[in-house]
Amino acid sequence: MNATGSNPQSQKTTDQSDVSAEVLTTLSEIGEEVNASLDLDEVLSHTAILIKRHIDYEFFGVLLLDEAGSYLTHRFAIGYPPGLAENLRVPVGQGITGTAVSTGQPVRVSDVSQDPRYINAIESVKSELAVPLLFRGKCVGVLDIQSRHLNYFTKDQQKIVTLLASRLVVAIENARLFQKVRAQAETLLVLNEVSREISSILDVEELLRRAAELVKRVIDYQIVSIMLYDEEQKVFRHRLDVKHGQRVQGKLRVAATEGIVGAAATLREAVLVPDVTTDPRYLMVNPETRSELAIPMIFKGKVIGVLDLESPQLYYFNEEHVQTLTILAANLAVSLENARLYEQVARDEARMERDLQAAKRIQGALLRPVPTDDYGLDVAARYLSAREVCGDLYDFLRYGPQQLGIALGDVSGKGTAAALYGAVSIGIMRSLAPQKLQPAEMLRQMNQLVGERRIEGRFMTACFATWQKGRQKLRVANAGQSQPMLYKDGRCDRIELTGFPLGIFEDVTYDEWGVTLESGDILVFHSDGIAETYNSEGQLFGNERLRKLIEQNHEISAAEMADRVLNEVDWFSQSAPLSDDRTLVVMKVK
Repeated sequence: MNATGSNPQSQKTTDQSDVSAEVLTTLSEIGEEVNASLDLDEVLSHTAILIKRHIDYEFFGVLLLDEAGSYLTHRFAIGYPPGLAENLRVPVGQGITGTAVSTGQPVRVSDVSQDPRYINAIESVKSELAVPLLFRGKCVGVLDIQSRHLNYFTKDQQKIVTLLASRLVVAIENARLFQKVRAQAETLLVLNEVSREISSILDVEELLRRAAELVKRVIDYQIVSIMLYDEEQKVFRHRLDVKHGQRVQGKLRVAATEGIVGAAATLREAVLVPDVTTDPRYLMVNPETRSELAIPMIFKGKVIGVLDLESPQLYYFNEEHVQTLTILAANLAVSLENARLYEQVARDEARMERDLQAAKRIQGALLRPVPTDDYGLDVAARYLSAREVCGDLYDFLRYGPQQLGIALGDVSGKGTAAALYGAVSIGIMRSLAPQKLQPAEMLRQMNQLVGERRIEGRFMTACFATWQKGRQKLRVANAGQSQPMLYKDGRCDRIELTGFPLGIFEDVTYDEWGVTLESGDILVFHSDGIAETYNSEGQLFGNERLRKLIEQNHEISAAEMADRVLNEVDWFSQSAPLSDDRTLVVMKVK
């Protein structure tokens, strides 16, 4: 009897278990890469190393589909001759990789010389394994490995690569989403900067020249034309033409219904033409033009002009360009009207002053007084406007004898436009009050309703809380507003809640935080005009000063606290004119 001998079947089972364990380990490592990094190159490089543990390939590639889903290009490659991977384009349905995309199934070829689908890019390749990268049922690319040996890849290896591909595609989509969101954020920042700059220019010619320069920051056009509508002649007149950065003389006028420009004005929406040679509306002026994008500039429901871009590349403009230019055109329309009306506004300055004072009184009437009902709270509210009317707002929603809603918001920008936007927002919030919504849901529904009434270039930050008297329960949610201060247990700290402002993105949800408060606890809502006040030395008042101020004065009443904060900020700024609205609501538990 051979007591020390081994059982071949048992050894085979052990080997299979070891292989499975190694595969699971590799899957786990790729999963960790997916969660730990949004750098796609880093993830792909590490994935190639991990796959090499199981399959000793000579050539490794990850190919991704283009936006139109027509062909594959290499996103990452190992072993390819210089320049080959970078320039290779594989149409969907062609080659081994193109077949894997069109069928959505792995393709394993033991001898590529015998397969008519093979594209002979590398002479030494003998066998190939291509596995589609499937994300939520949709193919986004291919993981492709090749060998110089015949019959090299096995069914088991195909299974391994398929499992690894299912993890890899998550990393690819995460990285793509991250890059898209980052690009959108960068575009929003540029648009915000552009909006601020053009809104400050009141000379029409200077505004048009600067607008052409600013458009170049978001879209690399070949030709841009800004055409303004002549009400009397019923034509669009070229006010500015820029080609390759140089001003040129273009067409003097275009009929209101003529060409791509006329189509955009008539339809009152963007007109995107990927190939002008196939569009009968196109008027050939620049022989180099292959694609065109025209955006109407609409002010108060009226088309006042058209922003028109041209490119020598087919399919150059896309939907992201449409969205970006639509926002820019809306802002430019407002700025143009402001410039046109500047002289009239100057003449009517006295009348406007009276109107602004009336608006200030109306806005003051919109702000509800501090509730006198006994909610177990000592409440005070204050606001100081940097202009005649205020872009900040606060409100109190009486949900019943035991529950109170408290809100504080800040509209982007200042002045009349911000005040009007704030008035609309207050109306929306009050219309939701009968539903007695808790903070997170209130902000979610407000975001939806504000988004439906979207005014380009405008948004609002807001913080909303509910207080339940009987349970002494406070719930808070935040939509980009300055984080409120909470004094509790002898210490004052910020409530660390964040969220997207209202009116920028659709389908946003918000986090909600709750706490039970005791007698003497204090909650302070405040706009950024308080913490972000500077003195003559360039020092910021800051949240730390505000926090200490609340701690040091926690025994005084809510009204005294509100006045103390405003007085301290004014003293700090040496009574300089307000650069931003200052608003706060103080709530102290009785």
